[in-house]
This record gives sequence, structure tokens and C-alpha cells, in this order.
Amino acid sequence: MSEKVPPIGTLTDRVQFRRCESVAEDGGGHAKIYVPVSHLWARVRSLSGRQGVTADGRSVEISHAVVLRFRSDLGPGDRIVYRGRNLDVVSAADLNGRRAYLSCACSETSFTG
Repeated sequence: MSEKVPPIGTLTDRVQFRRCESVAEDGGGHAKIYVPVSHLWARVRSLSGRQGVTADGRSVEISHAVVLRFRSDLGPGDRIVYRGRNLDVVSAADLNGRRAYLSCACSETSFTG
């Protein structure tokens, strides 16, 4: 993630950070839920999209780059909600090694039929 450090004024997208947690189900096993943690300012950019087949249905997967102020509690498996869209965090890294910004690679999957 070799991005330049963004000016603070470019973090103009309002997003919600949700942490992935595992809860026990009544019949045994576990289910994943996403618990809201906080609202943040970020810069969200769509990068690419591709079509595929998931579970016998057509799907579209879109990759996004999300830059936000550094925080150590956000990582792979968590979720960023942007304009009602669920962006799953694939990776998160310190943008320039100074713990000022966090650059996240995210993936959004939608099913089309």
C-alpha cells in the first residue's frame, strides 16, 4: 500500500467501523456478527470489480481502498460500512510508518442472481 499521505481535508466520507465477533448459537456452533464500534472520517475509493460465481449464483466483487486516521483496533475480518454498503477489511497497514493514517484494502461482494 504505497500511497502518499493524504491531506487531512480529503477524509470526507463518513463510515462506520464494525468489529467482527463470534457468538454461540442455540443449536451449537458459532455465528459471526458485526458490532458497531464508531463512526469515522475516511477516504473511500473504488479500485476494480469483477464478476464471478458464488454458491451457484452470480456475484460481483468490488475492491476498495479506504484511508482513515490510524487506529490499532481495526484489522482483517472487520467491516467498514459506507453508504449502506458492507466493505470487508482484507488488510490494514500503517500508511507511512508514522501511525498517522491507516490504509485498508477492502472487498465488497454483492449477489446478482
